[in-house]
Amino acid sequence: MTLRELLDAAGIAGTADPGGNPGITGLAYRSESVTPGALFFCVPGFVVDGHEFAPDAVARGAVAVVCERSVGAGVPEVVVPSVRAAMGPLAAAYHGNPTRDLRVVGVTGTNGKTTTAFLVRHLLEAQGIQTGLLGTVHSVVGSRVEAVERTTPEAVDLQATFRRMLDSGDEACVMEVSSHALELFRAEGIEFDVAVFTNLTQDHLDFHGTLDAYFAAKRRLFMPESGPAPGAAVVNADDDWGAQLAQDVRDAGSAPVATFGVDSDADFRATHVDYDAAGATFECHARGASVPVRLPLPGLFNVYNALAAIAAGHALGVAPHAAAEALATAQRVPGRFEPVDEGQAFSVLVDYAHTPDSLENVLASARGLLDDGRLIVVFGAGGDRDRDKRPLMGAAARRLADHLVVTSDNPRSEDPDSIIAAIVAGANAETPPDESAAMEVESDRRTAIERALVLAQPGDIVVIAGKGHEQGQEFEGGRKLPFDDREVARDALRGLRAPGARR
Repeated sequence: MTLRELLDAAGIAGTADPGGNPGITGLAYRSESVTPGALFFCVPGFVVDGHEFAPDAVARGAVAVVCERSVGAGVPEVVVPSVRAAMGPLAAAYHGNPTRDLRVVGVTGTNGKTTTAFLVRHLLEAQGIQTGLLGTVHSVVGSRVEAVERTTPEAVDLQATFRRMLDSGDEACVMEVSSHALELFRAEGIEFDVAVFTNLTQDHLDFHGTLDAYFAAKRRLFMPESGPAPGAAVVNADDDWGAQLAQDVRDAGSAPVATFGVDSDADFRATHVDYDAAGATFECHARGASVPVRLPLPGLFNVYNALAAIAAGHALGVAPHAAAEALATAQRVPGRFEPVDEGQAFSVLVDYAHTPDSLENVLASARGLLDDGRLIVVFGAGGDRDRDKRPLMGAAARRLADHLVVTSDNPRSEDPDSIIAAIVAGANAETPPDESAAMEVESDRRTAIERALVLAQPGDIVVIAGKGHEQGQEFEGGRKLPFDDREVARDALRGLRAPGARR
């Protein structure tokens, strides 16, 4: 494919200067990834500017560049208003627009993206539809599990992955779509069949600035500034932002809307909700049909995730009764309300909850599983991220837990003790569930987990929150040390069972 053919196929009106129409044999947005014949994207970054690397890219074999200003690299330059906005359509065109042939479900929201994506994929696979997955925990391409670096990859990598999915026999793909990806145009060039909105609560304000801006980024999945709108919108009507989104999409007429919820009169509504440690049950009322659902995932938040999956499946032609049958065999998602069992007389749950709302939901669900025991929580907050959520997380934990062990999460470049102090300040401003509620601080996460497990008595529940499936802890300078909450808990529990172990 020549440069001019690629530009025409992508609908990019940028001018090629100086002249020439080279053949394009690859795409790259990092100079070190350039191969001979590549088109190089000069992506402006937060720390470095890709325009500065154009000469190196050309030296490595790039035959043209996409840029926002001339770089004088001696090869054809396609000057566009936004390199990021152009990258998706160009990558899609280069790979033959693979999402025109894949049925793509995009899931966005603050919480619940991962579980909802897993559930949608599970019910599609149960119908015999080989389905890929792109998400936070891992990706699945052609039924093979692959590691991931970020929730939503850059557009060049995304489109290459979609092509690999098609070539590997995948007929559909379910993907998490982060607000960062939408704000940074990574989802441009994807033709979504269904877009799902789970909820919106405080998170990522270090990047977006305000909740309104955060919501605006999420809304782009449903009401894109360019390119086609999704074939259908599935929206949580119980969420205030979701209700607004549903109304916005209806007013714009950009896509048919299906709502889901528990409290509202939604198109897909759960009634008679009940859950225990083994899972949840509810009656799903789906546009005239009533279907009993048994989900092997506990917690009210998983009822919402299941409703979203049923509604998304319905938009793709999966009947509610078939979706319910499939959901009965769903597997737990790694690091999401995941039990750690080494034969101890109390429960241990590891969860990715790292926002005030998700922590509150997880603790409320855990408290609903208690009989006479206590709820103990170990948690922290990430460094170099939204600072305002730290005291809110402390307050949520103090309201719901009987004993708090506040610790470090991923401190990154920040002082762990200053992050902990903000959490403690929020916790101290709250009224604990009873007078015996206690709080302690241990900045070393391993020691904090061990401490919580030593405190636990028969019938208690220990929630280890914040990192979930993650297998590393991030420190200053990008240093990442191996750390898995689940394995640390297992080691500690085995130690407690060892002969002579002290409690």
